[in-house]
Amino acid sequence: MDANNIWFTSDHHFGHKNIIEFSRRPFANADEMNVELVKRWNEKVGQDDLVYHLGDFALMSAGKVRQLRSQLNGRICLITGNHESSALECSDIFEWIKDYYELTVSDSEAHKGQRFIVLFHYAMRVWNASHYGTWHLYGHSHGDLPDDETSLSFDVGVDSHEFYPLSYQDVKNIMSKKKWTPPFEPRNR
Repeated sequence: MDANNIWFTSDHHFGHKNIIEFSRRPFANADEMNVELVKRWNEKVGQDDLVYHLGDFALMSAGKVRQLRSQLNGRICLITGNHESSALECSDIFEWIKDYYELTVSDSEAHKGQRFIVLFHYAMRVWNASHYGTWHLYGHSHGDLPDDETSLSFDVGVDSHEFYPLSYQDVKNIMSKKKWTPPFEPRNR
């Protein structure tokens, strides 16, 4: 898969009217929110692109989830969040559903040409190979968890990114601004 066709996102909460108040979303109701979230998704994601959705896809019946999924571009790999019962009932609409995933992306600028990314719904302080500079992407916090500029991790949820998914290049640009220091290098005292 070409890195240009990979997207990351989380916490759409399609159909969840209470998320509008909880996360201070600028929508009058769940239907308006769904329409806008689908529109913004499709503005970025192409038909054959691969989307890693890091949980809390929808809170609606499995039948409605299936209908909504048919409106979204791309192939979706779902990392389970804490609101996934309907998605699990119609799991065939996703490429796969997992609790956790370690993704490797070909990237000539990464160490040995491979970027290692840990995908999980929840933020972690450490993760597999974090001390070697691997990345961690998460959701769940709806932009309420302050970003740690010294950590190679951040919230890819829609509430943190104007309700748009992020491309691999978007993620790379955000990570390039981090002030992470490898723990094995000498530190200036």
